[in-house]
Amino acid sequence: MDQPEHQSNIGSDKSGKPHKPDESDTRDLVVARPEGLYCPAGDFYIDPWRPVERAVITHAHSDHARFGHRHYLAARAGANVLLSRLPGITLQTLAYGERLAIGATFVSLHPAGHVLGSSQVRIEHAGRVWVASGDYKLDPDPTCDAFEPLRCDAFITESTFGLPIYRWDAPQVVFDGIDSWWRHNAAEGRASVLFCYSFGKAQRVLASVDAGIGPIFCHGAVEPLNRAYREAGVRLPPVGLVGEIPVKDKAAFRQALIVAPPSAQGSAWLRRFGDYSDAFASGWMRLRGARRRRGVDRGFVLSDHADWPGLQSAIHATGAARVIVTHGSVEPMVRWLREQGLEAGAFETQYGDDTVEADAAGSVEPAAASHP
Repeated sequence: MDQPEHQSNIGSDKSGKPHKPDESDTRDLVVARPEGLYCPAGDFYIDPWRPVERAVITHAHSDHARFGHRHYLAARAGANVLLSRLPGITLQTLAYGERLAIGATFVSLHPAGHVLGSSQVRIEHAGRVWVASGDYKLDPDPTCDAFEPLRCDAFITESTFGLPIYRWDAPQVVFDGIDSWWRHNAAEGRASVLFCYSFGKAQRVLASVDAGIGPIFCHGAVEPLNRAYREAGVRLPPVGLVGEIPVKDKAAFRQALIVAPPSAQGSAWLRRFGDYSDAFASGWMRLRGARRRRGVDRGFVLSDHADWPGLQSAIHATGAARVIVTHGSVEPMVRWLREQGLEAGAFETQYGDDTVEADAAGSVEPAAASHP
């Protein structure tokens, strides 16, 4: 059912109607500027990396959502997460599918399947439709709305894993592997430390593993995101905070799964677990040697981005004759698109840094209790 149309408070004339088209409206609906991806007909930016007046945010990862903009627009589903990462911003939210007049355009946000609240930005103007995907995946995920294919004239896509080598196993196969690794360690009285990104991946892991195997603990950098997910109605199992366990009480972790950000790897924080096995969950684990370079016991291939077949499927579903690639394996993807007879090009952007997520900032554990 069509959603009601509303007028944006982030950019339109005072009459409440889209402004009269000007010469900028004859150009592409989205162009690249030094500040970020800009829509001239709507006078707003999508995930800008420099401060702007009006920013439409696809999701709250740090390479897409930054401080400094005057007005923010994002999906209501991810408001808690966005505000936890950018407290104090002026935020307007939309339900998925709700149409909003911004300048001479109508804008709506649609699920991208990447993380909680992740959105594709659909822009409609003068009979044309452009869609900016942000980051997306097609695999099922209990912690966020599933990717919604959108028909459009032009599709702006990521290509983080845009090479044929990147093909994901079914998520349940991956989580069965994580459960088996954890179960084996628990039987041996060994802690299981799983490194994964604190926003999105950690919550997906928590919602998908078998919580009956043993207790689950999280690093202090993960818990604020868990709280935001729970407030948004996402079901996560009970977890404890590592920092709340006395430092000398290593027995508490002998059968536990500990979810931690990559920044915790190699830190003194790991000493509190005594004997432990560690693993890393990432799409990059598909590469030969990646686990060795990470220096972990196990690597689980788990990504919140589309793999090569997923990118192909998503692009095909749009029916777009024109495709613009923003980040990742840009040149191979553009070349493949042109081989398919599509008009393809690229925007130079600053996306793709969510692999580090600035996890070190805010990763300090609460002061641990000690034995009397």
